This record gives sequence, C-alpha cells and structure tokens, in this order.
Amino acid sequence: MAQPDSAQKRQAPNPNEKLVRVFDTEQESEAMVVHGLLDSAGIDNDITSLDAQQDILPGVGGTVILVRAEDADEARRVIEEYRRTPDEMETAEFNIIDDSPHEK
Repeated sequence: MAQPDSAQKRQAPNPNEKLVRVFDTEQESEAMVVHGLLDSAGIDNDITSLDAQQDILPGVGGTVILVRAEDADEARRVIEEYRRTPDEMETAEFNIIDDSPHEK
C-alpha cells in the first residue's frame, strides 16, 4: 500500500476539534495572504466567512482564520512577525553595488 504524500497528510483542522480565532479581517484577500503564510509555516488553518445577510445587517461580516488551540500561539507569532517585517524586506527588490574594477 502506498504511503500518502505530505499534501494528503495535512488537512484542515477538524471542526470537532477546539479551534481558536487567530486572525480576522473584512478583506478576503488579506485572509488569503495570512492563510498562505500559516500554510508555509506548517500550521494547519481554516478560513471561515462571517458574512451576514446584507439587507438585515449591512456591513456586518468578514473572514476569520481558525487554528487548533495548540497551534494558536505559534500562529499569532508568525502573523505578528510578518506584520513587523520592514517594507523593504517584503519585496524582491534590492540594490546591486557594482564593485568590479573599471577600465580607464
């Protein structure tokens, strides 16, 4: 019998487990970035939409990210570390200094 690869082993947290909210936002795109950040750190997480009926509760809603209770502290640390990253480190741009000798 073939062993499952790592993608099959890692699953979203089971809804019957104790899940903890570690991030919330009104922007789905921001939630997707944090979801990817936690995935890359090896922390299983689940995105949940909190959208309410807009004709009843206009402007209410958003997206939250849930993780297992035992992963919550690490997830918060990863998110906070990312938030503190200087802007210049968030891009792939960098300065190149040409130290090669120039012919005269």
